[in-house]
Amino acid sequence: MTEGKTRNERKITARDMARRDLKVLDPIGPDELFPLPPPYDKAEEQPGWKELSEKAKANAVCTLDGIATTKLPSPRTPEEEKKYVDQFLEGLKKLLSRENNWEFLQPLTLSLEYCVGCQTCADACHVFMATDRRKEIYRPTYRSDVFRKLVKKYVKPGGQLLAPFTGADVELNWDTITRLYELAYRCHLCRRCAQTCPMGVDNGLIAHEIRKLFSQELGWAPRELHEKGTVLQLEVGSSTGMNPMVLKDNVEFIDEDMQDVTGFSADSPFDKEGAELLLIHNAGEILAWPENPGAFAIILNAAGMDWTLSSHEVGYDGVNYGLFYDDVQLARVAMTHVQIAKKLGVKKIVMGECGHQHKAMMAVADRILGSDAIPRESALTLLEEIVFSGKIEFDPSKNDFPVTLHDPCNIVRNLGIVEPQRRILRYLCPQYREMTPHGVHNYCCGGGSGFAVMSPFNFTDWRINVGSRVKFKQILDAFADQPGPEVKKYLCAPCSNCKGQLRDLLQYYGALERSGITYGGLVELIVNAMVDIKEPFIHWEIR
Repeated sequence: MTEGKTRNERKITARDMARRDLKVLDPIGPDELFPLPPPYDKAEEQPGWKELSEKAKANAVCTLDGIATTKLPSPRTPEEEKKYVDQFLEGLKKLLSRENNWEFLQPLTLSLEYCVGCQTCADACHVFMATDRRKEIYRPTYRSDVFRKLVKKYVKPGGQLLAPFTGADVELNWDTITRLYELAYRCHLCRRCAQTCPMGVDNGLIAHEIRKLFSQELGWAPRELHEKGTVLQLEVGSSTGMNPMVLKDNVEFIDEDMQDVTGFSADSPFDKEGAELLLIHNAGEILAWPENPGAFAIILNAAGMDWTLSSHEVGYDGVNYGLFYDDVQLARVAMTHVQIAKKLGVKKIVMGECGHQHKAMMAVADRILGSDAIPRESALTLLEEIVFSGKIEFDPSKNDFPVTLHDPCNIVRNLGIVEPQRRILRYLCPQYREMTPHGVHNYCCGGGSGFAVMSPFNFTDWRINVGSRVKFKQILDAFADQPGPEVKKYLCAPCSNCKGQLRDLLQYYGALERSGITYGGLVELIVNAMVDIKEPFIHWEIR
């Protein structure tokens, strides 16, 4: 194998991760992706991929596939390189000890031990599918195999001595750890691979644990998730940088605007002690999609619910990016949310339209809350109860336009909340149709695991062209009976993270102008169907 061979001639193996003679292990480009349906099938009409400048290449590690997600330190001497390699090895040992990783040690160990290499997971992975199943490094098993071999060689007793017999042929050096770091951020943690594995191996969990190792031991994590994510949230109150005073001013403005548009009360109560429920939004909704929290206020007030928002720091922002990269950060945010709910004396926490908030607070937080736990509910089940309670009168003909549903991975596949949102859409949207596949089998939007807020260097091109490729085809196929822009269509995505990615995706391809597709949440459709609202609530534009 030589540097001169083309990317498609190379047979990439796990041991190639350590090769310094390869400036880029396995470069990715638009010519290696499956074609999109018309009118998006002409390469010359699509936006070009950003070329990395020499300065960017010097400040970012991009030796995996030519894509860079973050700036990493640049060791000046072999001794500095060895320091980072030793830190990685120490973190690897901690990851496999009960004392340091009691939360996920058992499923991690089982996933490392029981893979049979059948590649069923590869056929389920939307990233691998996007490359016409040609890019070996994007197979879910490739990343796991590299990690597994490092464990066998450097952690298991006698590992280096037995390496020739166990197949543990990956050398641990600077190139290996930086490429493995990047490779952990080519997985959306959607866990579709785990769902399809006949042995129950969770390659998504392995990718998550690799991220955690780098964050907790080496201090490596994407700036958007750590410095501008959990750290900012814990220090200021929100990953948006919005403090409680600005929050209340924004919500008051939203309430006034929504009431003017609909004629219904949109007053949002703050810090109401003893309320039945504490609603926690993803704070990004308040800044980017204000009609979403406004719609929630209208629905809850119209149904006579006893509810409140919180203006306590951290308590008003459901974002928990720790879910994607660092258990310690996740625990800090989750514990703060629960403490605020208990301080207010509310009966339960209701999570707004935010997928990772659901998983962080419902599934993962159960492992850390213990006696501090408080009842938590998804907004989707609460909305289903309200819609079919008879407390609000609806006219479904107001939503008589094509509607399809995107299933957020963390709400649907990971938590099994499948039908509440569908029962609402079947009732309120006469032209509702499913994507193929859908429900727990649906594909990630391309923004999962924090990617939707990450856009450094040339990563945006990757997350749109590769990460969202299968999803974009799903969306186009769902509306294939009315493909033109003359028919306005609505993509319902009840998740802030997903909406951020879908906004970027639809803008990137000009899908509103070329196909008439816009997007939004579930509550907007509910309010739009309410009888006697003054003006339509759905806007046919990309925000």
